[in-house]
Amino acid sequence: MTQPNPRYAGGFPKIGIRPIVDRRKLVKAAIGEMTMELAQAAADLITGQIRNPDGTPAEVIVFDTCISGMPEASRCANEFRREGVGVILTVAAGWCYPLETMETDSTLPHAVWGFNGTERPGAVYLAALHAAHNQKGIPAFKIYGRHIQEPDERGIPGDVREKLLRFARAGFAAALLRGKSYLSIGTVSMGIAGCIVDESFYRRYLGMKNAYVDMTEVTRRIEDGIYDPEEFGRALEWTTEYCREGPDPNDERERIAPERKKENWADSVQMALIARDLMIGNPKLAELGFEEEAYGYNAIASGFQGQREWTDHNPSADFLEAILCSSFDWNGVREPYMVATENDNLNAISMLLNHYLSHTAQIFADVRAFWSPEAVERVTGRRPEGIAKQGFLHLINSGPAALDGTGEQTRGGQPVMKPHWEIDAREVEACLAATSWRPTYMDQFAGGGYSTDFTTRGGMPVTMSRLNLVDGLGPVLQLAEGWTVELPPDMHDALDLRTTPTWPTTWFVPNLIPGDPVFDDVYGVMGNWGSNHCAISYGHIGADLITLASVLRIPVNMHNVDQESIFRPSAWSAFGTKDPEDADYRACAAYGPLYK
Repeated sequence: MTQPNPRYAGGFPKIGIRPIVDRRKLVKAAIGEMTMELAQAAADLITGQIRNPDGTPAEVIVFDTCISGMPEASRCANEFRREGVGVILTVAAGWCYPLETMETDSTLPHAVWGFNGTERPGAVYLAALHAAHNQKGIPAFKIYGRHIQEPDERGIPGDVREKLLRFARAGFAAALLRGKSYLSIGTVSMGIAGCIVDESFYRRYLGMKNAYVDMTEVTRRIEDGIYDPEEFGRALEWTTEYCREGPDPNDERERIAPERKKENWADSVQMALIARDLMIGNPKLAELGFEEEAYGYNAIASGFQGQREWTDHNPSADFLEAILCSSFDWNGVREPYMVATENDNLNAISMLLNHYLSHTAQIFADVRAFWSPEAVERVTGRRPEGIAKQGFLHLINSGPAALDGTGEQTRGGQPVMKPHWEIDAREVEACLAATSWRPTYMDQFAGGGYSTDFTTRGGMPVTMSRLNLVDGLGPVLQLAEGWTVELPPDMHDALDLRTTPTWPTTWFVPNLIPGDPVFDDVYGVMGNWGSNHCAISYGHIGADLITLASVLRIPVNMHNVDQESIFRPSAWSAFGTKDPEDADYRACAAYGPLYK
């Protein structure tokens, strides 16, 4: 079933390819056709691998003629502007005049692929063009194959292919952010600084806007029935059938009466409908006479304050957050929404960046505790084994751990989290069956409600990330690639019962690097994490995150990605080659935000 309203009403950004060739007649005749063929090969690669958020192939536009000077360059820029191009790739097989053929829009992520051949070397144009970009303060990515190719080759070498796709994924993710908004439902929850919305950060680094709605608007819409009643009935019926209620953890005297629990389910479903409608709008509301409420806020991410001004009186937002963050609901399989608990907007953006790179749902979690092998042995009587033998992190939070995080989707018999267009009905039912909806602890959520309870299956490659704001520095990104692990049931129970067992648990082990200041052991990752929250994405996407961060001019202060996989604009090397982290900081500071 289609979504009630598209999230991308203006359409998706496109990727533009600029073929470049020398204007001299004989040169143009010799390699003009070759250059167009290389440009088309790059286009075919990108459309075959890069997806829009709805699963359709990203649209690539190859300019209809080779650019040899300022007239074609200007015409190409105008066409790309009309077509909504948000990412640019320049392709060259030989020399041309850089200053006359370059694109100078500094807000568009830009890469240049210079064909590595000796006859008319694209590498010479590539180097000269990058010198021009760097001199003018317009960083660009340099793509140049390791091995010399024959002039009649049209295949894309593996190393070139990897860089083309890494740039395309990151550039496209950045373009998807532009012009959209983050919606705060409520304000600051329990004094958490990540809830503070820094509008300058959104505008200057992400090209986004901010919208604000008080939680009383949710109350009004519940009381006045400002939601689609037909969908509400269908959603409540689906929830009753598929959302299995688990044991109540509260003392008998503190439990909510059965009738009130039933009302809480209805309220929870209404809250989910209303939060979604606030984000993206709903034309059905206009048909019902609520024309203004039908608009929405063009939000690709949002957060719900909840505690405590809401949860002391009303059901928690755990159902709202968990079901919207999942890749499915009563309307079937669909793109997950990015909704942060406690309105931690910085974690919402972390989830969003992860999502646009992986196209998967995200797990929002507290970085709750580091369990050393000694502590595990003290509590359970034995030490963890396998990849967990040096200890692990307990990642857990009440709300927006997407049900995809159960790990009940599979590929080749292994647990995975899939892009929504790959998920089938059997996998949806498996995720739901693995989830228990537990009544909330009344000492934390006096208004009641339901939290998700599941344990993530082990063996999944995942990346834990977090965007932080630091006074005097600005935004910084940190990440840790690693694996989910499954503990023996008795060990899991002993450790899980020491915290909040009614919440979803992900046991996580980062990939360790002997001698690294942070990643030498698991404790170092916990000790250097910049917040109480993190976003967990399926897949080892750290290299893509680093490339995306460089596009947005956000330095990366902590990662465990191989140096060979890191791909940043060529100008970064001018800030130093012996210490890439230091060079990243200084380059980001020198160039400033993408939309400054």
